Amino acid sequence: MAIKTDAVGKNWPAFEYEVGKEKIGEYCRVLEIGNQVHFDRDTAREEGYRDVVAPPMFCVVYSAGALGPVLFDPDVAINFAAMVHGGQEFDWGVPVCSGDVITTTSTCLEIYEKDGKGFYVFETLSLNQDGDMVVRGVWTNIVRGV
Repeated sequence: MAIKTDAVGKNWPAFEYEVGKEKIGEYCRVLEIGNQVHFDRDTAREEGYRDVVAPPMFCVVYSAGALGPVLFDPDVAINFAAMVHGGQEFDWGVPVCSGDVITTTSTCLEIYEKDGKGFYVFETLSLNQDGDMVVRGVWTNIVRGV
């Protein structure tokens, strides 16, 4: 069975996420990240940040709203029962701080078959309220047995 490639090049509507100090703290507590720049405004500012700063992988939190519609789009047609995480790559921009409003867009870069597996590659681009890039992500999902 051939995989569906209708979504290649497709863009989805932007998703907006307002970063909160408490959400950064919850994320860091769960992952046992203890650096006070993630909890205390004074410490963060002393270290040169505008406010409490999110750790880099917090990007998964504000990108999720942009990736959800992608994965459930009928043009993408992913078989979730056979899907595994293939990988992710990030290019970092300016740090994300409490109070930032992050807008993330998604694009399908590639869908292809190799060795009986489907590869689904998506890009997200996240910008802050000033239009500065905070992160560009490339997310790969693999579907076995296509």
